Amino acid sequence: MLRSPSRFVRNWLTAAAVGSLLVGCGSSSEESANDKARPAAKTEVTVEPIKASTELTDTNGVKVSLEKKPERIVCLFALCDDILTELGIVPTATNSAVLAHPDFLGEEKAKEVDIIPGGFIAPEVEAILSHKPDLVIGLGDTHGKLAPALKGATTFWAMQPETWQDSVGYLRDTAALTGRTAQGEKAERAFRVKLAEAEKTPSDRTALIIYGSDENFGVATPEGDVAASLFPKIADYPWKSRGVEGSYSLEEILAKDVDVLFVETLSFGDAEGKLSEKLAANPLWSKIPAVKNGDVHEVNSEVWAKGRGTRSLGLVLDEATAALR
Repeated sequence: MLRSPSRFVRNWLTAAAVGSLLVGCGSSSEESANDKARPAAKTEVTVEPIKASTELTDTNGVKVSLEKKPERIVCLFALCDDILTELGIVPTATNSAVLAHPDFLGEEKAKEVDIIPGGFIAPEVEAILSHKPDLVIGLGDTHGKLAPALKGATTFWAMQPETWQDSVGYLRDTAALTGRTAQGEKAERAFRVKLAEAEKTPSDRTALIIYGSDENFGVATPEGDVAASLFPKIADYPWKSRGVEGSYSLEEILAKDVDVLFVETLSFGDAEGKLSEKLAANPLWSKIPAVKNGDVHEVNSEVWAKGRGTRSLGLVLDEATAALR
């Protein structure tokens, strides 16, 4: 049986920059914390006004307090870059590659943003502080250990997104802190309208998102993967979380008659090549309907696995709905 990586390995993989899986003042999600992974009948497109504030309790209950509106923001994972791009802000520094995507800053402009050395798992504190940030945004279960070293020099905000509702909440929170309320409302509305439109005509095809760098792949589930949390609204997505050490075998995947496969190849050390090509060595792989019918889609992991914000999720919806037709 091919086992999926643990949550910590998902964090490591997805990042050579991904962050998480894997992920207050204003989130307007429709579902409770216990039910947020379940698809609502309809996505609400009405957006509540965002009120500017330098103090708030964020979408996951973390208190954030700033002396003034932040102008120099350092991003330690891609959701931060996604949110800032939606708000029309360029981060002072980052360790994510998502800004180079043509629907973000593009390669040339992204080169103007300094990169924090040390990698996703261990960004260098000295390098972070050298940028004199007003605010540093990181992934809670990966970068939370940096908080003591940054205390007194800057404000560290630990985010922990697991569903699209979390990402919308963080967008709203960041818009409030930066005073970019109109931009935040516009970005949220655009995403909600796109999701509501997609769920009007859900596909009856069975979909699956897998991630990894080799045969030890993982299955993205709606309870802990932001992109996967969209899929119960737009397709048949029968995959549920099995906990930190949970896994799905190729035998189980084969039994589900998967029609469309989305594959996130993640960097891990010196690993090269596409995950789908590596899995092709297993004889069971070729028996999956999606593989037999040529419906395997290698997707951009910077967007699908790492971005997790409304801009990335809009791109995920565009690509997924096209493939699921």
